[in-house]
Amino acid sequence: MYSFTTRPEILGTFGVVSTTHWIASGVGMAMLERGGNAFDAAVAAGLVLQVVEPHLNGPGGELPAILWSASAGRADVVAAQGPAPAGATIDHYRNQGLRHVPGDGLLATVIPGAWDGWMLMLRDYGRLPLRDVLEPAIHYCSAGHPCLPRVADTIAGLTAFFRDAWPSSYDTWLPGGQPPRAGQLLRNPALARTYARILSEAETRTGRTAQIDAARDAFYRGFVAEEMASWLASAELPDSEGRHQRAVLTGEDMADYHASIEAPVWGRYQDWDVAKCGPWTQGPVFLQSLALLRGMDLRGLNPHGAEFIHLVTEAMKLAFADREIYLADPDFTDVPLQALLSEEYNANRRSLLGVQASLDLRPGVVPGFEGQRSAMLAALDRLSSTDGAVYEPTMAHLARKRGDTVHLDVIDSEGNMVAATPSGGWLQSAPTIPGLGFCLNSRAQMFWLEDGLPGSLMPGKRPRTTLSPSLALKDGQPRMVFGTPGGDQQDQWQLIFFLYHVQFGMGLQHALDAPLFHSTHFPASFYPRSRSPGQIMVEETFGVDVIADLKARGHTVQTAPHMTIGRLTAAARGTDGILRAGASPRLMQAYAVGR
Repeated sequence: MYSFTTRPEILGTFGVVSTTHWIASGVGMAMLERGGNAFDAAVAAGLVLQVVEPHLNGPGGELPAILWSASAGRADVVAAQGPAPAGATIDHYRNQGLRHVPGDGLLATVIPGAWDGWMLMLRDYGRLPLRDVLEPAIHYCSAGHPCLPRVADTIAGLTAFFRDAWPSSYDTWLPGGQPPRAGQLLRNPALARTYARILSEAETRTGRTAQIDAARDAFYRGFVAEEMASWLASAELPDSEGRHQRAVLTGEDMADYHASIEAPVWGRYQDWDVAKCGPWTQGPVFLQSLALLRGMDLRGLNPHGAEFIHLVTEAMKLAFADREIYLADPDFTDVPLQALLSEEYNANRRSLLGVQASLDLRPGVVPGFEGQRSAMLAALDRLSSTDGAVYEPTMAHLARKRGDTVHLDVIDSEGNMVAATPSGGWLQSAPTIPGLGFCLNSRAQMFWLEDGLPGSLMPGKRPRTTLSPSLALKDGQPRMVFGTPGGDQQDQWQLIFFLYHVQFGMGLQHALDAPLFHSTHFPASFYPRSRSPGQIMVEETFGVDVIADLKARGHTVQTAPHMTIGRLTAAARGTDGILRAGASPRLMQAYAVGR
């Protein structure tokens, strides 16, 4: 038998904020109390998350976000996943002797998208001035913040590597030559100066919109891009496997970049409609998993029993197999989303859900895409089993050197909603840029160095990211935003949470606290794209009988300690106007606040 304690949900009518760090939650609420809306709160919290969780995200990373604008009555996606630079060609990487894009270092980066995404959200949806939302990040950079134990562990584990290979990172994260201790004030004066200068230059303009646009220009077409490009032009530094690299990112790449607003992709389950980002993310996997499960009777199942775990896992395995074949940047690749989410297609796929765990990767066949399917399966068969580098699986049971992600949810009294999952630009992903106080991302590792595949590296193309925030409507009314860090696990954990809440009626915090599981059956998105056929990881909270039953069904079961899988957060708005928010107690970092 399992047992766990459910914490109370946070309630409010003024606003609720839930993030993966307690300081960021407080900053978001402060923006609401200052007269801002959910979008202002999300931007301020997001910028602070870059400071207080630098091992999980940074200014050089990326940002997908889903918004509900109460005034427009519409859901929008902030698409701030930067594309590959102009010099990022397959031939260039192959000429370096590479078979895969490295998992870290200067060749692993794409154009930073996060800053422009946050500024676009602030300009077009918020109402506070730039100074209000940027000052908290400047404060925590300069005055310091209590160093998280996992930040301290990450820096300590990289001390020798930083000293020998990335001296600018050593100077930034180990001032005085010693890694920070957990709880010690951690400062980043270089990033504080960068943000302060951006603010100073922006405030030479008149008007809120002009100042925010000036802040975008300062980063992409001003001093930030100039210092970045000047350093990258001569930097030649090793990745974590010792290969010396020179970057392909240039000032021209930065100058040409702009984040954009897109329409979300929608899926339906019972009387709920769920919005996800497009196929440049893995978000449609969540919707396809729901489509597969729509035809199954889950009502009589024990949500913590082996039959439920088995059925959901097998459905996710089918959806993720299709991810590998079909999902990619739709600006460069024809993505058959309508077919993948159709009832006809999923009815056929549903027939594959058997009583025993499948050990095969079983993507479906979409008419007209047979050649693409064959090419991708052949590429997957050629994958090397070698390991190494910094990539993004997550949680306490995994190596501390690996990066991860953050998440935030905000709802205000007007009914505006935000779910955002920023990531990339971790302190361990690339060398810190001297004078700027941040590093670049490693998202280019999602690309393939083979021609003719949907995910093949190409200048201007976005990598298919794992980042995947969610927005849900019930009976046509916006009700909930939610998400989690966790790489390939993001849409698995979110699906389980959603089913716990919607199908089984668990309260928000109850569903966040309940035991979790995920599959590693399909290829990982991150270098070196390893897979473990038939393997699932479950929290030992499910109990020995459930675990034995799963093994009897053919699953290879790995157990994780109690409350160590997933870092979900969520916020909801009831028909009575009451706002609710919850945050996972896992790792004791996430926090929800409201009033």
